[in-house]
Amino acid sequence: IGKSAHGLVRHTDRYEVVAILDSTIAGSMASDFVPGAREDIPIIGTLDEAADLAPQYLVIGLAPEGGRLPAAYRATVIEAMQRGMNIDSGLHDFLSEDAEFARVAASSGVTIRDVRKPPPRSELQFFSGEINDVRAKRIAVLGTDCALGKRTTALLLVQALSGVGTRAELIGTGQTSWLQGVRYGILLDSLVNDFVGGELERAVVLADRQESPDVIVIEGQSSLTHPGGSGGFEILGSAKPQGVILAHAPTRRTYAGYEDFPMAPPEAHIETIESLFGSRVIALAVNPEGIEEDRVSTVIVEMEKKYGIPCCDPLTQGVDKLVAAVHAL
Repeated sequence: IGKSAHGLVRHTDRYEVVAILDSTIAGSMASDFVPGAREDIPIIGTLDEAADLAPQYLVIGLAPEGGRLPAAYRATVIEAMQRGMNIDSGLHDFLSEDAEFARVAASSGVTIRDVRKPPPRSELQFFSGEINDVRAKRIAVLGTDCALGKRTTALLLVQALSGVGTRAELIGTGQTSWLQGVRYGILLDSLVNDFVGGELERAVVLADRQESPDVIVIEGQSSLTHPGGSGGFEILGSAKPQGVILAHAPTRRTYAGYEDFPMAPPEAHIETIESLFGSRVIALAVNPEGIEEDRVSTVIVEMEKKYGIPCCDPLTQGVDKLVAAVHAL
């Protein structure tokens, strides 16, 4: 549920994260719970403890199913505004349209920013075909399910490519990427479906023209087959990536949040991606949840033999294999 917070404690160019507010694990550090997190971010239990840190923003770090603000959080949001903090939210609930929140924000002289609020339809673009003019090689990081690390893998890949002299740009497709300060992208699940392809194309074209990258990496959303949303099809159809890195958790058997729905295996996704869209699956990014630590490397080697492509856990093993796969493509 705290997927956005996990991303922010690992990396953000938009904020300087001074603390995580979570009364259930107060007194710890973010790095105690989130692999790859900065090691200097404390976890506090009350807003009183944040006073000396002088925060300017309370960022809603939740990404719950449905994007609703839990009722138990209302009092904290109100208290933060009364203490002079602006509110940034990536939820589907638009907090700025809540009468009580709006009244408190006005009286406290702070702002509420709903980053998932879509732009006016008059500003949205249909798919035009300009994607065919993009010079950069395009790599999409897709997944067999939700919450597998697609965004984190995409970010690590861009950073690693840049580190070896390959000009790389990230296209964000969700609210957490926006909160992390990604410069180009869309909030895919906040757009009317007719405009998703055009807006995604526009972001890729703009990044290509303004940055002249060698590689454009596109963050995936959901999966091709998740019953709650299949954002991968728009990315394949409109961004037209030449290569795909597929994120997968070998221990999962059903879709996140839908335990009655068996999950399609990687080979089904690979076949669909390659046969239907002509993109090539060049690697697997493995999420090792549920695998004993001393077994992770063995499982990954077994997966490489089974699928015949490079496999790695980006968080614990790094992304050198993914960089090599991109360069090979």
